[in-house]
Amino acid sequence: MIIGNIELGENVSIDTSTSINNVKINNNVKISKNCSIFGSKKYILEIHSDTYIGMNCCINGYSNKVIIMNNVSIAPNVSILSDSGPNASILMQQFYPIINDEIYIGEHSWLGINSVILPGVKLGKYCVVAANSLVKDSFDDYSVIAGSPAKLIKKLK
Repeated sequence: MIIGNIELGENVSIDTSTSINNVKINNNVKISKNCSIFGSKKYILEIHSDTYIGMNCCINGYSNKVIIMNNVSIAPNVSILSDSGPNASILMQQFYPIINDEIYIGEHSWLGINSVILPGVKLGKYCVVAANSLVKDSFDDYSVIAGSPAKLIKKLK
């Protein structure tokens, strides 16, 4: 386990195979195996209380703020990316410029297995993201979304 610059609340469980740094974690949070969760000194990643993060998740808050609110369930193999990645060549960036933007996951939301959350996404409270969805747009409270790219399927309320 690699841990650096973290603030932990009470009753926090982090599997020893997980790497984590520049993160503030509130109470009653569980982080499973093989996760990589990081912010930066400029952008401390926030995980609020009663949140569960499944195994093999990547939460990248290095380039911009990532806030995961209370009671969020994140299934295995989910990626939350505040930037589009620094690895594209200069020539490729002419076609696909690197972007970064903050991400906000509202309270009581559920991110399904293998879903990907891209920079700039804001999910309201009680949102459900179906398995294997690519989320590039923001959605209001009580939205059920699915697909690649994700679209609104229905409203819970």
